[in-house]
Amino acid sequence: MVEITETMTEYLSWLRQVGGNTSRCLALGFLVIVPLTLIGCPSGANKPVDMRPVTSPDASSSPAKSASDFDGQRAFEHVRKQVEFGPRPPGSAELEKTRGYLIDQLKSYGLKVMTDEFHPVTPVGDRKMVNVTAELPGESSDVIIISSHYDSKLVKQFKFLGANDGGASTGELLEIARVMAASKTKPKLTYWFVFFDGEESICFDWEECKNPNPADPSAKLPDNTYGSRRYVAQLTEKNELKRVRAMILFDLMGYKDLRLGRDDMSTSWLQDIVWQNAKQIGRGSIFVDAREGVGGDDHEPFLRAGIDSLDIIQLSTYPYWHTKEDTLDKVSAKSLKIVGDVVLTSLPKIEERLNKSSK
Repeated sequence: MVEITETMTEYLSWLRQVGGNTSRCLALGFLVIVPLTLIGCPSGANKPVDMRPVTSPDASSSPAKSASDFDGQRAFEHVRKQVEFGPRPPGSAELEKTRGYLIDQLKSYGLKVMTDEFHPVTPVGDRKMVNVTAELPGESSDVIIISSHYDSKLVKQFKFLGANDGGASTGELLEIARVMAASKTKPKLTYWFVFFDGEESICFDWEECKNPNPADPSAKLPDNTYGSRRYVAQLTEKNELKRVRAMILFDLMGYKDLRLGRDDMSTSWLQDIVWQNAKQIGRGSIFVDAREGVGGDDHEPFLRAGIDSLDIIQLSTYPYWHTKEDTLDKVSAKSLKIVGDVVLTSLPKIEERLNKSSK
């Protein structure tokens, strides 16, 4: 910079001496000095270097103006960590490691963490399963649940990593919990961030196997949604079911080619708020007005119990569901960010609707 300043000073002195043809001199000087300036001050030379690894090809392609503090890269790193543990079916050592990771993260956010261990009968016998809940107290003791399953499917034929099916929604929920816990504004309602175990069936197909029902041998129990069915049963037993005003579920929503239709089982008013808000913040091309048939998920036990529930899921247009190709490269930090922004900016509207309906 010193050399450039001296050059400019000499040029201005010469310009005063020559007097006439000022325009030509200015043009000549511009041609001389600008290249020198570009050579002397390379773009970004004094900026700190970002040493973070580039872990997702589109991790930096989020909109310039974020709608929330949700960090898609953080969420993606949570997905990466789960995939590194390997397949995570219920009762496995890998799921135990995942659970420890979740609990450590949630506690680091300052949240109270509770676990519920249970041992359901499955087509392969007794399996240890553990639901995890983190609580964010609000002005009201009424509760909104935001949830995901954190197990991956038990597959014997190939190595199933479940990057999008279980991994993405779990990473999404962890980052949602972090953002909300860090907020200086206390939420209107209490939030439970719930990680369900045992959503996936033990048998490869959901309808392939059934479990015995001690209460009614003629009506066998399903081989799936173990954690969510247990959760609703516990709420009922503790007389806390009426506290839960709404339930939001994430599942299969991190695909790089994201397209989220309306699950045909979900509560319409919840769906309307989220989908309309998505349009308002410029995400109407992702949250589309098309039918998404799921046929049951962790929101189903809550719906049966009378709790308004919403499933945010991409099943029909995700080509790698329950295949060995459900790997980390299918998940996008940008997609995680989009869903995080839409949901976080929808929550005040959901709270407002619930507060009005309680009066």
